[in-house]
Amino acid sequence: MKKDFIHHPFELDLKEPMDVCPRGGHSVSFFELVYIISGTGIQDINGNEFPYQSGNLFLLVPEDSHHFTFTTKTQLFFIRFNKVFLQTKHMTTTFLKRLEQTFSNHTFQGPVIKGKDNEMMIKNLMENLMTEMKSKNLYTGEMIQLLVQAVLTSVAQNLMKEDIVQVNEMTDHKAADIIQYVHRHIYEPKKLTGEHINNIFGISKTYVGRYFKNNTGKTLNEYTAQYKMGLIENRLKYSDMRISEIADEFGFTDKSHLNRFFKKLKGISPSAFRNE
Repeated sequence: MKKDFIHHPFELDLKEPMDVCPRGGHSVSFFELVYIISGTGIQDINGNEFPYQSGNLFLLVPEDSHHFTFTTKTQLFFIRFNKVFLQTKHMTTTFLKRLEQTFSNHTFQGPVIKGKDNEMMIKNLMENLMTEMKSKNLYTGEMIQLLVQAVLTSVAQNLMKEDIVQVNEMTDHKAADIIQYVHRHIYEPKKLTGEHINNIFGISKTYVGRYFKNNTGKTLNEYTAQYKMGLIENRLKYSDMRISEIADEFGFTDKSHLNRFFKKLKGISPSAFRNE
């Protein structure tokens, strides 16, 4: 699969309205906000299909893959940024750290802005950004950076409402690193054992659960199970994968193993959840 890169700490890309998406499936090596200016269709993110409409905003993180299927003519606006942008001197260290942790560790999928007031705020910010992109005025660059910062802050605020653990500037950096490690290896159960994480991060396997809970409010096993559950729910809701295929993807021994895991946490079977 093709992989996209950026050459600056952040880039803005306003597309003309299109009938057909010119790009096939590809992955990204950066953070990307995808704003739907107009149009309807489906955006596939990591194998999950999300209907989109005007005003929706999606967040992709490094290694995510996606592609669009347009139902009606669609116009897109992209804000792309990397960790270098999150380390600029234009924002305070504490604020930057909180933003980076929120974007790197979020567990939510689908449109990231909820509520009419938030949607209107994002719409106004995006329109101002697009206006400034065409401007040749003094301080245009500074105005664009401030507007991008406002967009990122709003997205982070919405993500924090959805996340299953609260990670902020007070969270020990090793706990935040463990969360990212869990995200990277969620499909490889053998790499998520206490003993394996102890070897990676130098924390006693008898203490790693307590250490993680002290920093996040959940044990490592609780967090891993809930994060995995959220991904499985997305597969059931937004993909046409068979349950046996989902079981194989997440490292379950078989379909019945996934059924037991799902029923323990949700109280119903995966097939019943899919048919709700």
